[in-house]
Amino acid sequence: MSLDLHGDPVTTASQGHRRPLVRLAGWERRYRLSLLAVDAVAVGLAGVVAQLVRFGSAGSPVNLATTSVPYWLVAALMVPVWLTVMAVGGGYEPRIVGVGSEEFRRVFNAAVRFLALVVIVFYLLNVDLARGFVAAFVPLATVLTLLGRYGARRWLHARRYRGRAMHRVLVVGTIEAASDLIRHFQRVPYAGFRVVGGCVPGGVAGLQVGEEELPVYGDPENALDALAASEADVLAVAGDSALPPGALKTLAWGLEGTGVDLIVAPAVTDVAGPRISIRPVAGVPLLHVEEPQLSGGARLFKECFDRTAAALGLIVLSPLLLLIGVVVRRTSPGPVLFCQERVGRHGKIFTIRKFRTMVDSAEAELDNLVHLNEHDGVLFKVRDDPRRTPVGRWLRRFSLDELPQLWHVVTGHMSLVGPRPPLPSEVERYGDDVRRRLLVKPGLTGLWQVSGRADLPWEETVRLDLYYVDNWSPALDFLLLWKTINAVLRGRGAY
Repeated sequence: MSLDLHGDPVTTASQGHRRPLVRLAGWERRYRLSLLAVDAVAVGLAGVVAQLVRFGSAGSPVNLATTSVPYWLVAALMVPVWLTVMAVGGGYEPRIVGVGSEEFRRVFNAAVRFLALVVIVFYLLNVDLARGFVAAFVPLATVLTLLGRYGARRWLHARRYRGRAMHRVLVVGTIEAASDLIRHFQRVPYAGFRVVGGCVPGGVAGLQVGEEELPVYGDPENALDALAASEADVLAVAGDSALPPGALKTLAWGLEGTGVDLIVAPAVTDVAGPRISIRPVAGVPLLHVEEPQLSGGARLFKECFDRTAAALGLIVLSPLLLLIGVVVRRTSPGPVLFCQERVGRHGKIFTIRKFRTMVDSAEAELDNLVHLNEHDGVLFKVRDDPRRTPVGRWLRRFSLDELPQLWHVVTGHMSLVGPRPPLPSEVERYGDDVRRRLLVKPGLTGLWQVSGRADLPWEETVRLDLYYVDNWSPALDFLLLWKTINAVLRGRGAY
């Protein structure tokens, strides 16, 4: 006998009804097997290349105590060892596969553990393993594994954008909290969560979120029963304000052995992992939220990296910058650069410079085009802006008009990654919460750039910028710089 969410006894028959066994989905099982194959091929290829780099085509044996073993056999034996270290390190756990940078971090950590294991084992066995072979093999295996994982991840995301390879999610919470969590899932279909219904108080029959109406399977205390009806394999709790005390523990007990995952979205939904840690106090797990990294050593590193990378970028791209400047000047009357006041960190005004993409009288014609604005909030965007020049359309398509802003990164007014640099007129309309965007330098790219740019509604643009301010880290910067390449090539939202 167990307890329901209110602590009342549940009969065996009822418990059996509430404990449907959810087996690993076919797509998930196949995907994890494909990752094993991808990793094995990557490590095997790394072994072949490392042997060729170190010994050439002739090869060379490893001298053991009583015999000699060819290096191709050593490389072959390293494949299952690599896969084992990866599995022990959680590299194939369902919750990290295909989502977030955690998968890549675990691959890197597994590579470090593998190197340590090889060094220790071969030292204890007194095996004379060529250092050049190891020095070539481990980095190659790491890079090839990461590339293989990246390719597999892109394939999985493509399937999820088509509505396939998804987890079925039942959301539990108040109407407001559940709706907010559902919107989060809808914004990131590549995460693989398809909401199939909810359990909310109030006796409502359906939950309208955006253009989708989802069925409601009763109140939150009926969550365990609703799993069978909804055929969900994930139970997502949106906060715990709609649940009685101790209900989360009862839910966890009720899901034991079912194969259903239990996930909880705390009230601080826009605070990311690096700032969150669990502190057990007297047996009670407390969620500890660190302050944002707005100063200190990490910021100093960002400053040095930004300015150095921007300076190198200006040097390397100088021929392209000169060519674009000549084309802009020759194809339309007016200056090469467009200058405009923007607001930087702590509200400091600076003059931004970009390649001119509109006619010289664009600012004077703005008042006549206000009625064409396609954006909500404080932004002004027109997809087919009549003021744009033919060359300007092409420059904006690939964000080439932004390149002169590298100079602002060198001079310290901007960063490579950060919130969008706002106009003074936009800042005047900011609420107190939106002003948090000004706590960091604006950036050439950011979450808004890789998430759709001008296609994003104002509320989502603000949310992404505030998320960046509160959760900045060097790793996030590098990830956004990498994603910017794909966003620029696609050109989605660039107009």
